[in-house]
Amino acid sequence: MKKRLLCSLLASLSFASHATIVEMQTSQGTIEINLFDQQTPKTVENFLSYVQDDSYNETVIHRSIDNFVIQGGGFTFSDTLDPITTKPAVINEPVFSNVKGTIAMAKLGGNPNSATSQWFFNMANNSGGSAALDTQNGGFTVFGQITAGSQETLDKIAALVHCGETPVVDITTEQCASSDVSISSANLVTIQSVTVLDDDPNSAAGLTVVENTLIDADNSGSSDGSSGGALIWLLGAFLLAVPRLKKKK
Repeated sequence: MKKRLLCSLLASLSFASHATIVEMQTSQGTIEINLFDQQTPKTVENFLSYVQDDSYNETVIHRSIDNFVIQGGGFTFSDTLDPITTKPAVINEPVFSNVKGTIAMAKLGGNPNSATSQWFFNMANNSGGSAALDTQNGGFTVFGQITAGSQETLDKIAALVHCGETPVVDITTEQCASSDVSISSANLVTIQSVTVLDDDPNSAAGLTVVENTLIDADNSGSSDGSSGGALIWLLGAFLLAVPRLKKKK
């Protein structure tokens, strides 16, 4: 019994995360994120490389699904959604669970090691059930966790009118259905900047997260990225995310 308690204690201590802290300034408010430097080092390094060269500045939130995810990191907007330049894909690190309030990497269906620049915030517990993000396609790498106050900004984005799956500002649901409606970048949720607030990997030493225990228990061997909520991972599809909207002249 004592041995079991000791093992349990050691397991909980090993998943008390240390994190760099970044601040994402959006047109709808601020999102502060603790990054899991030690447990998902390759993914954090990849994300910070985009931060350091300002690749996320002026990108847009291109996808939002109620009680599921809010996704960005892939596109700017001119006449349409324009893909940003991406770096080589990063290796999958499915250490933590896709629970509400975490940020994880998006990737291509059927390829666990295909994540590049796109990320998503989990707006619900997406670890199992129909989403199964902890096991689907090799499991999705959670590499950070938002601060409690940041949930308000995400909820504000989720509450916006959506044209398809794209949240929009100052456009009605009726206008979304019209082929004559024009759009400007001001009508989209913009990531204005992402900056590092604290680059000490021990800056959030008290942060505790949920371990992904499902990935080891999954014996299906499936890496299918087309079932349930998995259409999120078909990155190229988002070029058509706002098909009815035209750039404002």
